[in-house]
Amino acid sequence: MKVILLQDVAKVGKKDDVVNAKTGYARNYLIPNGLAIEATKNNMKKLEDRQEARAEEAAYELAQAKAIAEALKEAKVEVFTKVGSGGKTFGAITNKEIAEALKKQHNIDIDRRKILLPEKIKDLGVTEVTLKLHPDIHPTLRVQVLAED
Repeated sequence: MKVILLQDVAKVGKKDDVVNAKTGYARNYLIPNGLAIEATKNNMKKLEDRQEARAEEAAYELAQAKAIAEALKEAKVEVFTKVGSGGKTFGAITNKEIAEALKKQHNIDIDRRKILLPEKIKDLGVTEVTLKLHPDIHPTLRVQVLAED
């Protein structure tokens, strides 16, 4: 019996896969537990529509990520912090502070979890950080740490 999986099922397949399952397994376990639906023409059409919508959404997200990466190509973000003697900062610059500065200075809203810091930023000067905008797009951003007046 052909079924469309609604969730990942161990040793059977992943979500939205069309698989052949034994009739008893499909009717007594997969379908009653909401793990699969029968692969009728109507359900196959719905699956194709979902996959097309997902592909369009992925293309839109990729275009958005490319646009943000292009906007950040030459951008520099300035972060101000309190500084002690010797040019050392009080604490470290976090990805949250970088995201807030990026929003204020360039009006680009990026989730702080997408800003990857190679190490803690504890010194004044320019540091390059990587942004994970999309699985295929990882631009770098120059962050300049300046002393607060």
